[in-house]
Amino acid sequence: MSGQEIEKLIKIIAKLPALGTRSARRIVLYLLKKKEGVLLPLIEALTGVAENIKTCEVCGNFDTLSPCSVCSSEKRDRSTVCVVQDVTDLWAMERVGFYRGQYHVLGGVLSALDGVSPEDLNIEKLLSRLAEGEITEVILALPATVDGQITVHYLVSRLKDTGVKITTLAQGIPVGAELDYMDEGTIQLAINSRKEM
Repeated sequence: MSGQEIEKLIKIIAKLPALGTRSARRIVLYLLKKKEGVLLPLIEALTGVAENIKTCEVCGNFDTLSPCSVCSSEKRDRSTVCVVQDVTDLWAMERVGFYRGQYHVLGGVLSALDGVSPEDLNIEKLLSRLAEGEITEVILALPATVDGQITVHYLVSRLKDTGVKITTLAQGIPVGAELDYMDEGTIQLAINSRKEM
């Protein structure tokens, strides 16, 4: 491997989230030192992903099938769809294992600062799914950020005439947290989202 090839690999790895050039150099050095045990299996895994993974035509999940295994499962509740920002959020919901409905990946949230408009998100496909009439509830599981909440309000305005029930995830103080360590916005959300016992 020439110096140019190593530098090219460092530049590619440095583009990954939360990594800079220094971290990328350490990763490349580690891969070169562990060629048989890590580098070659990584190349094989990346090749397999590049050749076999598809974006689900229904929900936007990644899988070897389209529709994905979640969308095609007969065990899933087809009357409920959980709208998430990205595939990582879908994976987090699946990891918990509690939710048994369908999903819809928006592919982001509205952001004037980043130039993300409704046309950039997977909203029309969601409306098409609702028009089929099988879905009776939409759960908006979007981030508790300014852009996330703007997206929630936009979606509520677009979905209110569909006749489906629209819900959002509860927000507030996480389990095991102390009030003293919470920011003002989290405490305010918790107070506003309080429920009767």
